[in-house]
Amino acid sequence: MKTTKIIFSILMLFAINKVSAQQITTVEMQVTGLTCSMCSQATEKSLRTLDYVSNVTPDLNKNLFVITFKKDKAVNFDQLNKKVKEAGFSVGKLDATVNFNQVKIDDDGQAIVGSNVYRFANAKSKVLNGPVKVSVIDKSFISNAAFKQKSLTVKFDSYASGTGTVNGKKTRIYHLSI
Repeated sequence: MKTTKIIFSILMLFAINKVSAQQITTVEMQVTGLTCSMCSQATEKSLRTLDYVSNVTPDLNKNLFVITFKKDKAVNFDQLNKKVKEAGFSVGKLDATVNFNQVKIDDDGQAIVGSNVYRFANAKSKVLNGPVKVSVIDKSFISNAAFKQKSLTVKFDSYASGTGTVNGKKTRIYHLSI
């Protein structure tokens, strides 16, 4: 009986990890500072070094990159941002399609999905299910002017730093807008 419980627990752990790894399906990222096709190629090449990136499609007219991800791989917004910076540019806007599975946003606008903590600037006390397009509104993912404007309306104490205390631990918190 004890062995059955242990095996069941291990299987549940794999099932939970698999679900959380498939949360983010695509990202549309606007990159600032691009002036030529070489800039776009450098950014695309840098993004493709991430093991969870499946495809990168640049749109030079809009300075936009549409990134799709491999199934069963966890996506990290901060790593995407870092790769753009390593190429010499910065992220001006990041919209993501996140496949939620009965995720409850609490009364404070917070939801924990796998290892990610999200705080929604414009959603509270709600359950998300299925694909939802969200915008990451943290400082590193929008322009300085947009961040200053958002800072006037987003009242989370974690918004300026992007971190906060969750379950007693200092945690990276992504601030999102639906």
